[in-house]
Amino acid sequence: MQGKTLVISGGTRGIGRAIVLAFAKEGVNVAFTYNSNAELAEEQAQALEKEFGIKAKAYPLNILHPEEFKGVFEAIDQDFDRVDFFISNAIISGRAVVGGYTKFMKLKPKGINNIFTATVNAFVVGAQEAAKRMEKVGGGSIISLSSTGNLVYIENYSGHGTCKAAVEAMVRYAATELGSKGIRVNAISGGPIETDALRAFTNYEEVKDKTAELSPLNRMGKPEDMAGACVFLCSEKASWVTGHTLIIDGGTTFK
Repeated sequence: MQGKTLVISGGTRGIGRAIVLAFAKEGVNVAFTYNSNAELAEEQAQALEKEFGIKAKAYPLNILHPEEFKGVFEAIDQDFDRVDFFISNAIISGRAVVGGYTKFMKLKPKGINNIFTATVNAFVVGAQEAAKRMEKVGGGSIISLSSTGNLVYIENYSGHGTCKAAVEAMVRYAATELGSKGIRVNAISGGPIETDALRAFTNYEEVKDKTAELSPLNRMGKPEDMAGACVFLCSEKASWVTGHTLIIDGGTTFK
């Protein structure tokens, strides 16, 4: 994987940051997006280059406007000579999910539409741009992060869970159509992972305790658990894995 290039949306915090670090340790160059904190993103890029001897660049992206991906990839073309891996990771929170993160009877079209845009539309546009570049280098690997919230009930999660189910279906369609180009497409579905996004949930403590209770490993997931799965799916060890959703949940969905 050394010398190849990863493009990931949302690389400055939580799972995204863990993924960036995991790939950098493998000698992979990294292009990552951020929402608003340019200073933090630039500091992270410089630290990655210094510690791992790779090329790292940060690019602004509003995930609620997926059409911006085209400009991001054009900028990446100027800074990197290839794209081998794309991971759709960025999420939304706060006011953007009002009417989407709530009980079923309180769901509003705008909130659901915002989640769908950030989850499904962003994956589609980002993957399209990445695939055009991967085809030039003989193939690559595309991943969308998902959630077991589309398999098991999580309070207030119907908007997110439905959109995660949709993106997993889109992954299978993309895998079927891009396979002839040497491009593999998969999803990674995580159980509750210890991140700032999860801590923003109103029932965070309850989710944390319940996850540890359900998991045979007696703990919540960590961002590094998801990052390791991403490295595997992008490696040659997963060369015959495509159109698949890999569940990383500590065994919680079985109980």
